[in-house]
Amino acid sequence: MGNKPTIAISHLGCEKNRIDSEHMLGLLAKGGYSIDANEELADYVIVNTCSFIQEARQESVRTLVELAEANKKIIISGCMAQHFQEELLEELPEAVALVGTGDYQKIVEVIERVETGERVTEVSQNPTYVADETTPRYRTTNEAIAYLRVAEGCDYRCAFCIIPHLRGNQRSRSIESIVTEAQQLAEQGVKEIILISQITTNYGLDLYGKPKLAELLRELGKVDVPWIRIHYAYPTGLTEEVISAIQETPNILPYLDLPLQHSHPAILKAMNRPWQGQVNDNIIEKLKKSIPNGTLRTTFIVGFPGETDEHFEHLINFVQRHQFDHVGVFTFSPEEETTAYQMSDQIPTEIAQERRNYLMEIQQPISAQKNQNCVGKTVEVLIEQENPKNQEYIGRSIRFSPEVDGVVYVRGESQLNQIIPVKITDADIYDLYGEVT
Repeated sequence: MGNKPTIAISHLGCEKNRIDSEHMLGLLAKGGYSIDANEELADYVIVNTCSFIQEARQESVRTLVELAEANKKIIISGCMAQHFQEELLEELPEAVALVGTGDYQKIVEVIERVETGERVTEVSQNPTYVADETTPRYRTTNEAIAYLRVAEGCDYRCAFCIIPHLRGNQRSRSIESIVTEAQQLAEQGVKEIILISQITTNYGLDLYGKPKLAELLRELGKVDVPWIRIHYAYPTGLTEEVISAIQETPNILPYLDLPLQHSHPAILKAMNRPWQGQVNDNIIEKLKKSIPNGTLRTTFIVGFPGETDEHFEHLINFVQRHQFDHVGVFTFSPEEETTAYQMSDQIPTEIAQERRNYLMEIQQPISAQKNQNCVGKTVEVLIEQENPKNQEYIGRSIRFSPEVDGVVYVRGESQLNQIIPVKITDADIYDLYGEVT
């Protein structure tokens, strides 16, 4: 065979999807394929799609249509390929292949088959694959940060969520595998590792018969990486052992992303999360006492079927009472494969949007005050961008996770991909401003 085709990847969706893209890039590079960031110059464009909610699907469809109109040969991978394989092949003749969420490791073989003229579908109905430290990977984040997947899939069946349908049941990697990859990342100069899975507090349950997050954190404490951040911690999984591991392991950041979704027991029960309604208040108060310097982020869904004004008022009071550092609010998206899609008392979109906007308005002064509390303090900041014109840098403190939280604007001499002390001089709702000390 002559020269191998040039490949571009268009990445959409979450950071779990990003890791899949990075493994595909790594496998293609190892296979001798040229990777081009310019889609116009590539022979094939792999679109790694998201299908979590309607808005994400619309973005994926727009990207696919634009590439089709440009007469590009498209390989559709990720969640939309898993979700709508027959429809996509029928409606997009430019799609030369579909690759499911549990099949991205076959990307080189898929392209080889496409090159012979075959229209390829590699979509396992029940995904079981999870990449490990031996799978080639080409990171697309900046040099200083990396996402590390500790498990794939989910065993819960929340009424609003399509993830188990798209990514299968939970399958954890071994502690040894995760620590080895963390060591590899440390050797590459990574300063911050972000642990991700659907429910990181359930890590190890499928593999070891019980959750092993505490043990994993203590082992990661031996890796030479300054910051390790935990994403997606269910409150019920924040046991005494896990809290102790966070307290006692210096490089585990006191930052917790708690996807609470709601506060009212009736809505949580309808969401098929009844266990959570009993523990929200207690566990949050306990976390505040155990990790007094901690940062708490959460996300909520408003407009879930049956959500009354009383339920929403309960959520408002909950947000005001607990004073979270960061809050994300989403409107309910009805997904056909979920039980919530069939529920009665669907909330009109306009009402759901009004509730979202109102809850965000409630949170804004809370976030502003949390940031204002940092003024006058000297904090560690990981420098990620620079603006030579005004000698300003942009970075993040421990309180800010990439993409979802704020940033720190830094004046003074600094260096990219380094953690430096910065004195905070000002703050607004989302961001901090400071000077190198």
